[in-house]
Amino acid sequence: MTENHLGEFLRACRAALQPQDVGMASYGMRRVVGLRREEVAVLAGVNADYYTRLEQGRERNPSAQVLDALSRALKLDSDAHAHLHQLAGIAPSNHFAHTADRISSGLRQLLDGYPRAPAFVINRTLDILASNPLAEALHSPFERADNLARMAFLDPVGRQFYIRWSFTAQAIVGLLRQAAGLDPDSPRLGELVRVLSEQSTDFDRLWKTNAVRGKTQEGKHFFHPEVGPLALTYQAFDIRDAPGQQLVIYQAEPGSSSAEALNLLGSIHATSNQPTS
Repeated sequence: MTENHLGEFLRACRAALQPQDVGMASYGMRRVVGLRREEVAVLAGVNADYYTRLEQGRERNPSAQVLDALSRALKLDSDAHAHLHQLAGIAPSNHFAHTADRISSGLRQLLDGYPRAPAFVINRTLDILASNPLAEALHSPFERADNLARMAFLDPVGRQFYIRWSFTAQAIVGLLRQAAGLDPDSPRLGELVRVLSEQSTDFDRLWKTNAVRGKTQEGKHFFHPEVGPLALTYQAFDIRDAPGQQLVIYQAEPGSSSAEALNLLGSIHATSNQPTS
């Protein structure tokens, strides 16, 4: 049976809203969590039976106009709005095919051109495809620096390393949900979600919320056992010749304690990696 990703997402968004959130009065005993289907239909200006068929997967070809109206009714932000369109097959998808997990030699050279900033490349499923030496040093407390989601949810170090662990966990799940909208049939994503759901109750709970979130410019707060707390900003750049890959670069405020700690971390690992005579 074909999976009903669109309907599941609509139900989750509907359940997250109360009548007062959308300026509606609430009457009688409510047997559902959140808004009723009929209420969403009224807010969006669509037929209630049509909306029910969308949720149930009996209608799978809504127009962009209907999706826009549902986005407004459900108060979706820009990331969730785009996700809704992608699930319905409205957003352009030819460049969202499965991408290779190899990085080009030019990108490898670019990574190494940031000796004072941790820089690494990830794909949509948050696999770390390549790192420069300082990024390797930053992630050295983990048993394996292979996938940001696995590191946060399954490695015991994750809850100490990510100072704002709950915020980080929500952001990671939101990014994976976004990836599911872009490439719902990805075998890698399906396997990753299965493993994380089975081994982490926190991931399973957050995944079931269907929340979508793209990358923001929120600061990163880490605790590294060798140098202490690090407050870093970051930039993420899409790789044009490898859709789905992103170059992520962390930076510390010049002259700050985090900048000093980052320099110290680089020195420690540069020294430890020197060949012995």
